[in-house]
Amino acid sequence: MWENILLPALLGGRVRESEAHATELLKLTGLESRRDHLLHQLSGGEMQRAAVARALIKQPPLVLGDEPTGNLDSVNSVRVVELLKTLCRERGATLVLVTHSEEVAAQADRVVRMRDGRLESGRD
Repeated sequence: MWENILLPALLGGRVRESEAHATELLKLTGLESRRDHLLHQLSGGEMQRAAVARALIKQPPLVLGDEPTGNLDSVNSVRVVELLKTLCRERGATLVLVTHSEEVAAQADRVVRMRDGRLESGRD
């Protein structure tokens, strides 16, 4: 899993400075004890949290989540959304989630709904 989280940094050639950040992300995602496990050895919730860490390794200003909780149970769905919101807020990043889940949408600061490819409504 460690290499998987560091992959974006490896591609960008910034491994040394990213290793400390990856260690921090492992702690924040609660995966530090799973660092040396292979992805197939993780639960669905752990895989989603590893994906969150991988997405944030390069500290992007915008994080796009396409159904980030689609394959998770309700408990892990809440955990993943809270984790994304917290990490993005702490790092000053904007988080945009696409979801069909009303429960996930209810956690958002702003909801924009689309129907048949058209903007239907928005809530601030």
